[in-house]
Amino acid sequence: MKNKKQQEDLNQSGNPNSSKTNNQNQNPVQAQNRNKESKNHQTKLISSDLQFNIDHIKKTVGNSSDIVIRDFQAGKNGEIKLGIVYTDGLTDSASIQDFILDTLMVEIRNSDLDVAVPDCFEMIKSHILPVGGIVEINEFQKLFNHVLSGDTMLLMDGSPKGMALGSRDWADRGVQEPSSQTVVRGPKDGFTETLRTNTALIRRRIKDPNLWLETKQIGEKTQTDVAIMYLKGVANDKTVSELQSRLNRINIDAILESGYIEELIQDEVYTPFPTVYNTERPDAVAAAILEGRIAILIDGTPFVLVVPALMVHFFQSSEDYYQRADIATLIRVLRYLSFFLALLTPSLYIAVSTFHQEMLPTPLLISLASQREGVPFPAFVEAMLMEVVFEILREAGVRMPRAIGSSISIVGALVIGQAAVEAGFVSATMVIIVSLTAICSFVFPANSMAMAFRMLRFLFMILAATFGLYGIILGLIVMVLHLNSIRSFGLPYLAPNAPFILQDQKDNIIRMPHWSLLKRPRLISKNDTDRGEVSSPKPPR
Repeated sequence: MKNKKQQEDLNQSGNPNSSKTNNQNQNPVQAQNRNKESKNHQTKLISSDLQFNIDHIKKTVGNSSDIVIRDFQAGKNGEIKLGIVYTDGLTDSASIQDFILDTLMVEIRNSDLDVAVPDCFEMIKSHILPVGGIVEINEFQKLFNHVLSGDTMLLMDGSPKGMALGSRDWADRGVQEPSSQTVVRGPKDGFTETLRTNTALIRRRIKDPNLWLETKQIGEKTQTDVAIMYLKGVANDKTVSELQSRLNRINIDAILESGYIEELIQDEVYTPFPTVYNTERPDAVAAAILEGRIAILIDGTPFVLVVPALMVHFFQSSEDYYQRADIATLIRVLRYLSFFLALLTPSLYIAVSTFHQEMLPTPLLISLASQREGVPFPAFVEAMLMEVVFEILREAGVRMPRAIGSSISIVGALVIGQAAVEAGFVSATMVIIVSLTAICSFVFPANSMAMAFRMLRFLFMILAATFGLYGIILGLIVMVLHLNSIRSFGLPYLAPNAPFILQDQKDNIIRMPHWSLLKRPRLISKNDTDRGEVSSPKPPR
């Protein structure tokens, strides 16, 4: 009885005439309250009046030309009044014509369908429409979400609910090779801007029913689809709950790229070091999920976020696991060496040439002094000038058209560097140091970590110009203390180095063979840490 009364009230709220009749029998205050309640129902809930629903949709979207609304009649005598709503450009027009309109306007007319309207709704849903995905909708907000996402909405006169029919088909970029994280050996496919394509690329690699996918919409205006993928039973349940809680707390009008989500869920705000990993590579995300981490996929961007992210992850590349263990170890050692060169080379030059000349051999000191004889600036100004100019050239190369961007940046660096040396503004040694620093900064697989080193480089240059080597040592101490205080979803940022975990050292700076990597990282996955049982290969006797 209660459900029947709610249905009658809903029908009355969707019908303006019935609402008007009831208001005549009430005093002005009750009538005003009744009108407000009716207006709220009309705004939020779908009415049983088809024409009212169509008018409300047209009014809400402002008669936008890309929102197609078509009303028609079905049944032998046209007793069933229907309407469809879809967005032109986001839907598959052929499927709408063949599987929706043709089915409802032709096949129903030739059938023996002769039932009441409420039963007709269920009959169309269960026995007539040959559409894969059908979702019942009774709110206008959900109706607009489906329509503006590419689905087709079917409305029926006399029924206070509609059906969202899956017909999404918009133009996308297609699967291409990642542009930011290239490899010599390994898969060449990369994520796209379409969420369902990205989830399929991961499903293709992990064919496990425990790979769970949870999707929600974030953004009051954009209603962006945000999905999280993780292996149930492998990922830490506390980390999954914490991530869901942080996503639920997001209250913002727009999510246009994964960078929005990254800033809103990260542990540390005032730090140059990234605590959320982002990548374009499906194989990297699949490997992270198999370790027990969680992937965050955002519709509209090819960059997928991975949490938790520790500092060692930013020094690792997917290709490390496709090469032999000794080659991967050598490459990782080169990355850590490049890390110190990119961070400290300009500051060490400033400190030694300004405060600690006695540390240099006499022939080298004489050579540096002769080169700086005509330079009017101190070493700090000289280094700062060259570093700023190089950062400008690098940024200009990124923003310029692709056809001329790389050539302009390279030619500009060579011409400006040579002209600056000949003009006596900088020394040749400084050009070499800046070039070495720039090359080392490109070694890192993750661009977000390279950006952190580029920022800290200027801070170390200021410390070196102020206190010499003592300033550099002080800066390193402060940086290490800061890194020890950072957390990524509760995990220590420097793990497995601090705290030191002996088991995880097999995949840290040294990459051991695959047959010895039989345990997942202890801090990341606490549920299922075993990867299998594989013995070391042995030659036949």
